[in-house]
Amino acid sequence: MRRKFRLLSGSSGSAAAVRDRGVSPASDDDLLDAYSKAVIKAAEKVSPSVVNIDVRKNPTRNEMANARLPEEMRGNGSGFVFTPDGFILTNSHVVHQASRIEVTLPDGRRFQADLVGDDPDTDLAVVRINGPNLVAAPLGDSNSIRVGQLVIAIGNPYGFQYTVTSGVISALGRSLRSMSGRLIDNIIQTDAALNPGNSGGPLVTSQGEVIGVNTAMILAAQGICFAIASNTAKFVAGKLIKEGKIRRSYIGLGGQNIELHRRLVRFHRLPVESGILVVHVEKNSPAVRADLSEGDVIIGFDNQPIAGIDDLHRVLTEEKVGVRTALTILRRSEKLVLEIVPEESRTQAGG
Repeated sequence: MRRKFRLLSGSSGSAAAVRDRGVSPASDDDLLDAYSKAVIKAAEKVSPSVVNIDVRKNPTRNEMANARLPEEMRGNGSGFVFTPDGFILTNSHVVHQASRIEVTLPDGRRFQADLVGDDPDTDLAVVRINGPNLVAAPLGDSNSIRVGQLVIAIGNPYGFQYTVTSGVISALGRSLRSMSGRLIDNIIQTDAALNPGNSGGPLVTSQGEVIGVNTAMILAAQGICFAIASNTAKFVAGKLIKEGKIRRSYIGLGGQNIELHRRLVRFHRLPVESGILVVHVEKNSPAVRADLSEGDVIIGFDNQPIAGIDDLHRVLTEEKVGVRTALTILRRSEKLVLEIVPEESRTQAGG
């Protein structure tokens, strides 16, 4: 038996089918109106929480000598209130080493802000103001978002306050190197336009939930911008509020990534084909006490393969401070396992 099918791909056929069901087809204006309504709704929900941050910094003597900078430098960025009692999230590079921080709310009120803590390794910071009737933006779950999802960025680019841009999530799980040298993982890539001054502002969903903290754009590109995931921000903000800093461990060495000789990889059946060549060992450091020497190649830490410096940074967490840990190295052609006890990082960067 031959069956007859009605094709719905043609415009006239689909419109007729819709009319047969008594439903009016959605016009382009309707669709654009729905998009606009989503952006407007999210912006109106979050905008009262977005603040402008003016910062004054005192340059170091070296900076003043090399660049002939003034005795006081000024800068600005964005941030957003995330608790009703005045805690504000922003970027570390906005407020790092600030001598004075001033926050302006959307209603025009101005407050002197105190730096609660900042973490250059994730480019996040928390400042606090004391004021009544503060509106907090809700932090969403960045693990629930998807590529292609509508997002809205709100901030103060070039001093133009409370600017709204929109776009989509272009990619998830990116890595971005912070100013301290460490990699920030789980970065959100978006094409929502960001410019200098957007730093620290929220990236929100159409429901008005903050799923990222805007942090950077690629100057030579268009539509490639980045935000730190809200789940990362929740963890870092909680630590900064509680302790004023993020504790990380360090072992006290300088190194560089190198490729391993194939014979060594095959002979020792190594899970990695690269490692960290130790080029410097700090005095009185855990590395010295573990008998680590210049010329050694690190290939493992705590029974995890280490293919490079970024891998080592990821495992040098707070939990490793004071914990005796196995450090796997190659010394010339010999594979050795040393015991090392990492200490708390003094500089928030490095290994």
